[in-house]
Amino acid sequence: MVICFLIFPFKDKIHKSNQVLKHKALVQCFHKNMFLVALSFAYFAKALSGSYMKSTITQLERRFDIPSYLIGVIDGSFEIGNLLVIAFVSYFGAKLHRPKIIAMGCVLMSIGTFIIALPHFIIGRYEFETSVRWMMNSTLDSSPCRGASAVDLTQDAALPQVPSTSECLNTRCDGDSNLSMWIYVLLGNVLRGIGETPVQPLGISYIDDFASEENAALYVGCVQTISVVGPVFGYLLGSLCAKIYVDIGYVKMETITITPADARWVGAWWLGYLIAGIITLLSAIPFWFLPRSLPTSESRLPQNCTQEQTSFIKNSPHPKHKYQAEEHTNFLEMAKDFIPTLRTLLGHPVYLIYLCVTVIQLNSLIGMVTYKPKYIEQHFRQSASKANFLMGVINIPAVALGMFSGGLLMKRLKLNIMGAAKLAFGTSLIGYILSLFFFAMSCENAKVAGVTLPYNSIDEFSFDKHSVFTACNSDCLCSASEWDPVCGENGITYASPCLAGCTTSTGSGKNTVFWNCSCVGVAGNFTASAGQCTDKDNCDRMFSYFLALSVITSFIISLGGTPGYMFLIRCIKPQLKSLALGFHALATRTLAGIPAPIYFGAIIDTTCLKWGQKRCGGLGACRIYNTTNNAMAVLKSKSPPTRFLTSTFCLKNTTNAVA
Repeated sequence: MVICFLIFPFKDKIHKSNQVLKHKALVQCFHKNMFLVALSFAYFAKALSGSYMKSTITQLERRFDIPSYLIGVIDGSFEIGNLLVIAFVSYFGAKLHRPKIIAMGCVLMSIGTFIIALPHFIIGRYEFETSVRWMMNSTLDSSPCRGASAVDLTQDAALPQVPSTSECLNTRCDGDSNLSMWIYVLLGNVLRGIGETPVQPLGISYIDDFASEENAALYVGCVQTISVVGPVFGYLLGSLCAKIYVDIGYVKMETITITPADARWVGAWWLGYLIAGIITLLSAIPFWFLPRSLPTSESRLPQNCTQEQTSFIKNSPHPKHKYQAEEHTNFLEMAKDFIPTLRTLLGHPVYLIYLCVTVIQLNSLIGMVTYKPKYIEQHFRQSASKANFLMGVINIPAVALGMFSGGLLMKRLKLNIMGAAKLAFGTSLIGYILSLFFFAMSCENAKVAGVTLPYNSIDEFSFDKHSVFTACNSDCLCSASEWDPVCGENGITYASPCLAGCTTSTGSGKNTVFWNCSCVGVAGNFTASAGQCTDKDNCDRMFSYFLALSVITSFIISLGGTPGYMFLIRCIKPQLKSLALGFHALATRTLAGIPAPIYFGAIIDTTCLKWGQKRCGGLGACRIYNTTNNAMAVLKSKSPPTRFLTSTFCLKNTTNAVA
């Protein structure tokens, strides 16, 4: 009996102890899964807002009447925000409460996104140049071509001169409506960049610290995949908003005489930013409830490094990829260690070479991704809505599949550091070779009289010396800067009804038809309809080939994304992991993220054939490009030979390091 009384309490204590351990294990498992889900959602939110920004590039150009290089400055301002704080966030954040720092970053991102949408609510209504009446009883003159009479000279609509100073002050042309407003967009994007800073370096290092080694690559692959799924919804949201008129709810839609395919159309760009801001704000909530650190997986407990890892990590410590956040750390001590730690990191040859490779690759990638919807619009003559839709539905899923497949391959094949480097090198090489075929996929310029071809086939024509004035419209007082395109019966687009020599018009709104257009036909009784001609020749067939090759190339290049990323975080000391990821992001943003959109935009601007005109003078947004020169300029920047050569140099040095 005495023995029984002694045994039962002992068994009871063991049972309670097991229950406590099981409960702790369940809580720890929940926290790991919760962090993975929360980080994936944060990646989704930031990717959605970032891709939506790129999908609205054309809308912002037209709304604020600014050239492409200035849009590149706005797009690059996101990277400037990162640049301001990323080194310090990556270093100090690794020693503090990482989940809460990520939460604060998400809140800042949402505030920045709301600021970007702010100009719509304080700027005036969008006005575009048009000679089309929207009502049958409209007071607008129905004759686009006005003779040089005394009465005509008093009408501002037919004069190419710049308005008076007093009129500029009354209409608040540039000072309030354009300049100050796009600065709000720039500042909001800077704040987005600051808020995004802790998500990547602190989130990825948190996963790699507390996940088992065999699962870490898969987890990172999942997070990276979600970050690529975000742009799918971002571009789809951009496609939807591009169909909606910018001032929806403030104007009667029957008064809008242009369609989404028109170069003057501006969609509801502000609406998507409100939606993206709300989603980003929601992504911050879970991080506030997560612990500072998680227990390390058994497979990541202290053990000797492998021979391969020792060759990469100099003075490698015995703990293998384990780095717990310090519970009690003095700020001054952390500050003193910053410079020596950074010097140690930059002294790592493999890390430095990998940094050079990614900077070169991201220069071509960021520039092309930023302007790809615009490239599709101008080169293949698609609407902004369709270009964004195709980017979201066809191109981005291929990238997501490639990222996920890369992580899965690493897990299934159990690739080591050298295996990851070889896979990343191979995919980069194949992607570079395939991208050369883009040069063979080109379309002819749109047929615009006086811009891309002469009014008469007999006349000589040069892109550098084009003129919209000719004998057939010499009796009209037309503005050379006006862009109000009409499509003649001969299949040629004219910059305006006046420049087409049209004397009368019937109908209203989008159904307006112009008659007696002297430039359309010799007899002078040919007609033209409102809007640009939609004849695409063989461009639709070439566009299909372009999309197919784009999908294949995107999948192959992204296949090496996850192995390359795992190569980065495995070739350095565990305690330098957050700083290495942060400095990597800092370098790529400084040398690729900021300059690439600017110089790509400047290159695109050089191919413009017809610039819009601001109300008080000065160049506005480009209306039509030389698609042949545009394609050559963009594609040459997309596939530089240095991309392949630098990857070869990286693999060679990696092999030497292991040997």
